[in-house]
Amino acid sequence: MPTHFSDRLCEAVREKATPLIIGLDPVYERIKPVINAENDITALSAEANAVYKFGSQIINIAAPLVPAIKINIAFFEKYLWKGIEAYYNLIAEAKELGLMVIGDIKRGDIGHSAAAYAAAHLADIQRDELEEVVSCDAVTVNGYTGLDGIQPFAQQALSGGKGIFVLVRTSNPSAAEIQDFSDKDGQKMYEKVAEIVNNIAENSEYVGKNGYSCVGMVVGGTSPDTTSALRQKYDKIWFLVPGFGAQGAGAVDCIRFCKPDGTRALINASRSIIYAFEREEYKKQFGDDWKRCVEQAVIDAKMLLSNAMQDKL
Repeated sequence: MPTHFSDRLCEAVREKATPLIIGLDPVYERIKPVINAENDITALSAEANAVYKFGSQIINIAAPLVPAIKINIAFFEKYLWKGIEAYYNLIAEAKELGLMVIGDIKRGDIGHSAAAYAAAHLADIQRDELEEVVSCDAVTVNGYTGLDGIQPFAQQALSGGKGIFVLVRTSNPSAAEIQDFSDKDGQKMYEKVAEIVNNIAENSEYVGKNGYSCVGMVVGGTSPDTTSALRQKYDKIWFLVPGFGAQGAGAVDCIRFCKPDGTRALINASRSIIYAFEREEYKKQFGDDWKRCVEQAVIDAKMLLSNAMQDKL
């Protein structure tokens, strides 16, 4: 198996024949109807256990169908040490099932602090007093502190065969207020961040055998006119593309980032998949079988992307 992150990612996408990945953002109040929490207690430990159980089921559903899962640490940190334990247990379970794992941590700091964050989230730790702690294959990084905030993560990723995705142009509605702000020469802020990311990513030490870097970009699928130019300019960088599904981006909006074989971009769907049991079209098909609802939502999302790709060719 290739040790370089981008090579492993290419293999995984081709093996599952889709760029679709599932975002795990579990909210206890929404999963409560389908997870049997202990005596319906809302204590911290009970909620954390319910979130863990739900995440584990999602991972088991996703593993045969998609190349990767993106776990958003925010939905686990709220449960303090119980949540962090659940987060790392889910990483280990996903990797045991052959999924690549992206830790959606969005850390952003500089110097020693950035290096410490990078080690915490990308290093596989082995110590006598601990069992081996398996880390993610990649993490998201807030790059708006500049080169000093990106380089430590990139170096840590490189040393362990891991990857990073740096926030460049996000999918939220208010992103343009800051990220599209222009300097006197007309260069927008997100364009400058992309330039800095590329300056790191294109160094030969970061590039795998397939020609792609282990340093990628987060580029939302909800602003096609804005972001198409990024794809054209940085065609050797993996994009992590949020926005598909619940945030309003369609398959055509997102698939434009991919090559015909599905590589070069990961298209993330979160709420539209993991809460499929709330959707009438799936409840009519599968009733209270929430796992079948989620499974069918994954299959349907894969088909939407596949059809959009065929139309593009």
